[in-house]
This record gives sequence, structure tokens and C-alpha cells, in this order.
Amino acid sequence: VQLQASGGGLVQAGDSLRLSCAVSGRTLSDYAVGWFRQAPGKEREFVAAISWSVGSTRYGDPAKGRFTISRDSAKNTVYLQMNSLAPEDTAVYYCAAELSKYNGAYYYTEAHEYAYWGQGTLVTVSS
Repeated sequence: VQLQASGGGLVQAGDSLRLSCAVSGRTLSDYAVGWFRQAPGKEREFVAAISWSVGSTRYGDPAKGRFTISRDSAKNTVYLQMNSLAPEDTAVYYCAAELSKYNGAYYYTEAHEYAYWGQGTLVTVSS
């Protein structure tokens, strides 16, 4: 499985940004995809996850109420729509994939559960 994250950039506080994660190499209906982020000097943090086949989602605390994860099966792409961005959202954002369970309905929230990672895209939010 190969993942290519894109869409990061420099924005101001309160702005929105949409990250994309293009996934290739496997039958994606069998996989779960997650977004994580890592700020300088901090551990990698769970942001959101989605089960490809069912579309069920889960959000980490930083994302609740502001971010939305979705997938486009025709484009084999997972999106992370980020609204009301704040300086504390500044980080490198990574997408990851792992073979799901329960007929593709399961997603994972821990970084160590994902075997496949994209290269990351930098999001910088200025105050």
C-alpha cells in the first residue's frame, strides 16, 4: 500500500484547509485509513480514522467538532477537512493505512497499529 499526503500549507488562525491522502496498491475496501499529526518535540497524535468499506469514523480530541474525515472511493482518496484552525494545530500531518477487521468495518486509533504510512504534509497556522 502506498500513501501520498498533500494539501498542507501556511494559513491563518480561523482558516480552513483540506488535506488529501491518495492510496494505492490494494483493494481499499479491506482497509482502514487514519490521520495523525506530530508537532515539533511532541509525540505523534491521533487525529481521525475511517473504515473504508463502511465509512465509520472516529476522531481524536483535537479534531472533534472541527475536522471531518471522508473518503472518495472513485478516487481512492481520503480527505481531512480542517476548520477553525488554531496555532496549536501546527504539525506535520500523516496518513496511514492498515488492513481492517470485521469485513472492513474496523478502524484503528493507535499509530503502532498502522503498517503503511505516507510521507507527511506540513500544516502551519499563524496567529
